[in-house]
Amino acid sequence: MDLFDFDEKPDNCIYVLDTETTGLYGAPQDVVVDIGITKVDLRDGTVRDAYSAVVGHDVDRWDDYRKNAWIFQNTDMTLDMVREGVPFSKVREDVTFLLKNRNVTAYNVGYDMNKFLYKSPWDLRGTFTECTDIMLAAMKVCKLKSMNYFDDYRYPKLDVAYKMILKGDDPANIHGVQDHRALSDARMASYVMIEMFDNGDYTPYPNYQS
Repeated sequence: MDLFDFDEKPDNCIYVLDTETTGLYGAPQDVVVDIGITKVDLRDGTVRDAYSAVVGHDVDRWDDYRKNAWIFQNTDMTLDMVREGVPFSKVREDVTFLLKNRNVTAYNVGYDMNKFLYKSPWDLRGTFTECTDIMLAAMKVCKLKSMNYFDDYRYPKLDVAYKMILKGDDPANIHGVQDHRALSDARMASYVMIEMFDNGDYTPYPNYQS
């Protein structure tokens, strides 16, 4: 865990966060086990790591649903990493300190924020200014045909948006494979946001001054 990049003065940069969790239902059934945050300067097109932590939990008290979560079966994350992770109270304190009064977004705000960070025990709603969801902007750029007759396009997965919008470039250095760890995914989303911003396809919020 580290606060990689912090300055005390408010700024016009956007902080991009990502979480990895035990499932898709959201709190309280699921919990955040990994969180990563980058700091993006859209004007300069730069991405800097701001924060990363494996969130500690008492995994010995978990049921099989959490212990057998997708994240532990398909990434390098293990139950031992969570068992030895940074205590939740410390992670929440660090994230609140970093993001207070900042501009913040994610690739799928509805998931990371509405299902987890805005709910107990995080309770971060109102801590920061929520910016345009990167995924919603990417949907309009990627224009993937929806399986639902009533919808125009479907939401692109992060790795798909990364490949399509960056046209094969790899500024996040994933080398063709998304590792589904929070900081790495936050970097991917950050570069997708920058590319869309440069192309006029992403506006952080109404009346944004570039």
